[in-house]
Amino acid sequence: MTTVLGIDSSTQSCKAVLVDAESGEVIKEQRAPHPQGTQVDPRAWIEALRSATDGLLERADAVSIAGQQHGMVTLDHESEPVRNAMLWNDTSSAPQASQLIDELGGPLDCARRTGSVFVASITGTKLRWLAENEPENAERVAQVALPHDFLTFELGGRKELTTDHGDASGTGYYNPTSRRFEPELAEQFLKHAVRLPRIAEPNELVGSIGETQIAAGTGDNMAAALGLDLKPGEVCVSLGTSGVASAVVGNPVADASGSINGFCDATGRYLPLACTLNGARVLELGARLLGVDNDEFARMALSAEGQAPVLLPYLDGERTPNRPHATGVLSGLTSATSREQCARSFVEGILFSLKDAVSKLESTTGVPTRRILLIGGGARSAAVRALAPHIFSGEVVVPEAGEYVAIGAARQAAWALSSRDEPPQWQRFQETVLEAEHKHRVSAEAVAQYAELRDLTEPLA
Repeated sequence: MTTVLGIDSSTQSCKAVLVDAESGEVIKEQRAPHPQGTQVDPRAWIEALRSATDGLLERADAVSIAGQQHGMVTLDHESEPVRNAMLWNDTSSAPQASQLIDELGGPLDCARRTGSVFVASITGTKLRWLAENEPENAERVAQVALPHDFLTFELGGRKELTTDHGDASGTGYYNPTSRRFEPELAEQFLKHAVRLPRIAEPNELVGSIGETQIAAGTGDNMAAALGLDLKPGEVCVSLGTSGVASAVVGNPVADASGSINGFCDATGRYLPLACTLNGARVLELGARLLGVDNDEFARMALSAEGQAPVLLPYLDGERTPNRPHATGVLSGLTSATSREQCARSFVEGILFSLKDAVSKLESTTGVPTRRILLIGGGARSAAVRALAPHIFSGEVVVPEAGEYVAIGAARQAAWALSSRDEPPQWQRFQETVLEAEHKHRVSAEAVAQYAELRDLTEPLA
């Protein structure tokens, strides 16, 4: 049996999945935790990777790493980390994002050149933050990598720093139309020249460890699309640490509003994506404030009667829409408001936020949504499952539980190992179709009140 290992190095943990390369059947899974925080020593990821792959790596014929997007890993001339990595959810560089948009000629020019209107998540903004706030560290930077680049480099014995088009497209110094890095942009951002990874092709082998071949790897959102085998007309809505809506299309996307990032995918196509900073933690906050566990929180939300308050879930800043300094807003409280109604407002709020992301994705790409694939830890909530069909248009399905980022990485490894033109066709996931039951309907009034609150607070962004 030929086996491949897919690794998901995410914000919270490192997950490793050993897979049969022919069928896609998962043989074994392991994981290890990551340190918390928005700035993390990248060497901690190496230790987590070693722990998560212990006993699995030597069984694999090929391995691929999918990593959290955007994280800035700065390396010196000896390829050692200069400082802690700044992660995607570190909003320190929000002022620099606005500054760089202006330097590139405004939102439209910025989007056309890099695929994105910059927000604090984008790697390039973190380079400028470093130049302005830690000039001595900035001067020491000889190379810049993304989390998956750094781990692939370390796994392969530190021989060559590589990346892929998917992850590179989220840096702010990559052009999705020409499909190449623009190193002059990285130099402009950091204020001195810096070496960038070589961009490998989607099915390329870039190294080895022992007898195990190493594939190019990619970003976590690109790997999820590959793991789900996302089709045109389908939108993947992931409710995890962040909230993400993404779709696969054939042409590059440049959205001057900044709501959609025009990323590349892991196969040679494109993956326009809207990302929110506030995902399942909105539900976690609601449960914590009400002093209940997740199951009881969902039960309370579904038992609410009458009109619930309206929650704008931009807890610690937001990326879609771009409000880095925003906080959450709960509107419509009265002396008669019940705990159940408060629970309902948290569930509706996060789903309304994700619906905004899906609607923007549709209008930007011109591709109507036929199906929603709802994944992530938040998709396990009974309340989310009950309310989602009322809020999203099109069929809403929940794929069977699985580590789709790691599975996508494994599929990429199998593809690279096979030398074929297309990824292997594995059996697709089993799915649960969510029914829109009348007893859980979401009122038109709630929809309108959310939109009104969202638009009313725009000047406060």
